Amino acid sequence: MFILSELSDLVRVPPPSFNIPTPVALKDELHKKYANKVISNVGLAVSVWDILEIKDGLLKPGDGGAYVETQFRMIVWKPFVGEILTGWVQECTAEGIKVRMDFFNDIFIPKDYLFEGCVFRPAERAWVWQPDADTDLYIDVNEQVRFRVEEEVFANIKPKSLAEALGLETDRAPPYALVASCQTDGMGCVSWWD
Repeated sequence: MFILSELSDLVRVPPPSFNIPTPVALKDELHKKYANKVISNVGLAVSVWDILEIKDGLLKPGDGGAYVETQFRMIVWKPFVGEILTGWVQECTAEGIKVRMDFFNDIFIPKDYLFEGCVFRPAERAWVWQPDADTDLYIDVNEQVRFRVEEEVFANIKPKSLAEALGLETDRAPPYALVASCQTDGMGCVSWWD
C-alpha cells in the first residue's frame, strides 16, 4: 500500500531559509510541493523519507532564492492491483458505489463489479445483495465496506480554467482514482461477515 519512490527535482530555497541547514530547508520545500498531491503514474505523495543527493545551488538573476537539484525518496500511497482495502460508502448510484477512505475519496465500484444478484433500489438509494430468496443485504451510505483494487486510473490534469478558479462546477476526472470490486466472500459490508 505504501511504497518508497525515488525522485529528483530542482528545488527553490527562499532567502529566509538560508540560515537553516540545507537538507532541512530542502525537505521543508519538498513537503510544501509534494505532500498530499498526486504524482502522475507514481501515486499519492505522503511524506519525504530522506534526501539522497544534494547538488550545488544555482542563482538566477533577479531572484533571491537558490535553486538546488536534489534526489530524494518519497513515501507514496499506491495500492497494488488485487489488494484488499476497507473504506466507507460515500454514494450509491445506478452506475455503482463511490467509496471514501480517511485520506482518499476517488474509489469507484462499478455495478458489474458487485456481487451477482445485486440490485439498485432507487427509492432507497442503496444497493441490495440477495444471496438467496429470503435474504436482503443492504450496501448503504456510510456503511464500512471491504473491496478489492482492480485498476488504477491516472488522468492528465490541466491547469485550472477560469470557471474552476471562480468556483463554478466543472466535470473533471480526478488525477488518480481506483476502480474496485466486491465479488468474493469477505467483500462488501464488513458487518455482513462479522
